[in-house]
Amino acid sequence: MVAGRWVGLGLAAVAGLAAALGQVPWSLWWLALAGYAGGIWLVSGAATRAQAALRAWAFGTTHFLVALHWITEPFQIEAERDAWMAPFAWAFMAGGLALFWGAAGLLSSYARQRALGFALALAAAEAARGTVLTGFPWAMPGHIWLDLPAMQAAALVGAGGLTLLTLGLALLLVVGRWRGAGLAATILAAVWGWGHWRQAQPLPPEPGPVIRLVQPNADQRLKWLPEYARDYFERHLDLTARPAGRRPDLVVWPETSVPFLLNDDRGGLAAIAAAASGVPVALGIQRTEGARAFNSLAVVGADALGVPEVRAVYDKAHLVPFGEYVPLGDLMADWLGIFSFSPREGFGYTPGPGPRLIDMGDLGQMLPLICYEAVFPYFQRSVPRADWMLQVTNDAWFGEDAGPFQHLALARLRAVESGVPLVRVANTGVSAVIDARGGVVAQLGLSRMGILDVALPGALPATVHAATGRVPGIAIWALGGLLLFRRRVVTH
Repeated sequence: MVAGRWVGLGLAAVAGLAAALGQVPWSLWWLALAGYAGGIWLVSGAATRAQAALRAWAFGTTHFLVALHWITEPFQIEAERDAWMAPFAWAFMAGGLALFWGAAGLLSSYARQRALGFALALAAAEAARGTVLTGFPWAMPGHIWLDLPAMQAAALVGAGGLTLLTLGLALLLVVGRWRGAGLAATILAAVWGWGHWRQAQPLPPEPGPVIRLVQPNADQRLKWLPEYARDYFERHLDLTARPAGRRPDLVVWPETSVPFLLNDDRGGLAAIAAAASGVPVALGIQRTEGARAFNSLAVVGADALGVPEVRAVYDKAHLVPFGEYVPLGDLMADWLGIFSFSPREGFGYTPGPGPRLIDMGDLGQMLPLICYEAVFPYFQRSVPRADWMLQVTNDAWFGEDAGPFQHLALARLRAVESGVPLVRVANTGVSAVIDARGGVVAQLGLSRMGILDVALPGALPATVHAATGRVPGIAIWALGGLLLFRRRVVTH
């Protein structure tokens, strides 16, 4: 009996491994579908509610251990101080996120149809995971389609709808036998075919402006050291001033790209304006107000006399827990020696007031996104429709494995959902220009230094998902909530 319990947990862990391999960069969607089907089958077949919850938790823990294995990379930047925390953070994060899956397993044990109950409850749990405690909507079941034509369905139903599609297909494999497999294949073929058709449609004309993406490839271990900081700053200037066939209309630098504060630049802004020769520069920069620090994006230009001026500032609103701020920061630092990684001073950043548009003149209305703000769909829904999105990021924190590629794929998903192009500028890559259907127009690969001069793609009309907003998510929650009222007696 005890051995059987361990076998069930082991099989659930194997199913989680298979499900995780559907994520970018592996993109083994067929293996992931089998993994999700296996997880649904194991949880629905549990003998008790506790067993259902434990199997679902083991399923989720292995999934997140594999899909988010790169989460240990930030601890290697200052390894002498932080490396000891890496295995604990990895395990804590995977096990903590899997609690949502465990709760879904428990909830499904109250359903008359347990397999259906777990599929719906897991979809609802994933919606909650993207929201609760600031949310972390990364490595979701719907993300197995991000490198494939099926991703285009996000224009209709968003990321939550892709997750429901994934779990629905897996459910059919479990409960429908051969007929279910045939129906799943038919649905997937229809979604795949529609995605191909949508990708083949003409894109809107380019509005005209050219944007220069600057990728300095600054080593995160060295970028703030005094002996390197000036060299990296001059690298940005040299790339900005590099001659091109056509003068760009905007230059973009990545997140936290300069070694000075916006409110204490000591001539740095003048050097930027001079290198750009009058072209405005959007750059990631830190700034302070009294004791508060902000991770910001500033648009810097020059007046008629060449004097630098700050034309717009956006302060990052959605901060990374423990990466950009530490809850109870003083207590964590004094008692446990735990500091946030990114800020150069103090125990963390202060969040900005929230998403906003920046009027970029001839370039239209731009939605700024700093680092992982691009993984949250609500940023697009919180403001009027933008003409384009700009993400500045420093993916050097994520290493050179799966993390940067998953981050890029999630930025592409935001473009598909909204029908709005996205320009992405990363310190060490991958910098890219993404069209309104999520296609990569041009990119600079990982760990390369260089520039890209690319015409800004045009925007499509508002997608169905952009028009419906939260409706699909609310529907998922409603379906999951129904399970609470469909109780059944569990025999022991």
